[in-house]
Amino acid sequence: MKAKVGVLISGRGSNMMALAEAAVSPAAPYTIAIVASDKPDAPGLEWARQHGIPTFAQSPKGMPKAEYEAAIDRALRGAGVETIALAGYMRLLSDDFVARWRGRIVNIHPSLLPKYKGLDTHARAIEAGDSLAGCSVHVVTEELDGGEVLGQAEVPLLSDDTAATLADRVLAAEHRLYPQVLADFVTR
Repeated sequence: MKAKVGVLISGRGSNMMALAEAAVSPAAPYTIAIVASDKPDAPGLEWARQHGIPTFAQSPKGMPKAEYEAAIDRALRGAGVETIALAGYMRLLSDDFVARWRGRIVNIHPSLLPKYKGLDTHARAIEAGDSLAGCSVHVVTEELDGGEVLGQAEVPLLSDDTAATLADRVLAAEHRLYPQVLADFVTR
């Protein structure tokens, strides 16, 4: 039986799309049970709907964080989700939410962790003069981008790279890495 994964997005959801496309393989050990977003107009939600994936959207505006996260939690549990994959979800999860799903939330981050936690990872790698950039899939803990690293993909940093050109190449690496690491994670 395939593991049921819930994917949280805030925008286009290209990593969600990569996970969903990999999930249709008969050999995939997971299926996408629901795509949820904090932005009801997130383009990724429409893509998910067009591909027959259930969706849930709830804007957190005007809601206490605990109430908003309770709504997301109900949607995930209602869909039978066993593992949560963050895919461009730009909200920090509360410690309480992380504790309820301890060891069952993974995230893709656009740097070679532990380097460059947080935002602006590509510009920071260029500014530091790094020769390699990349992405990491990690277990989500209460520490920002601090959980166990499950897999990484390196991307060479080119002399003429801008944050945008590097971001494009790292995103391509993310699309290859995330489905593979998620498959390994749900079967361990």
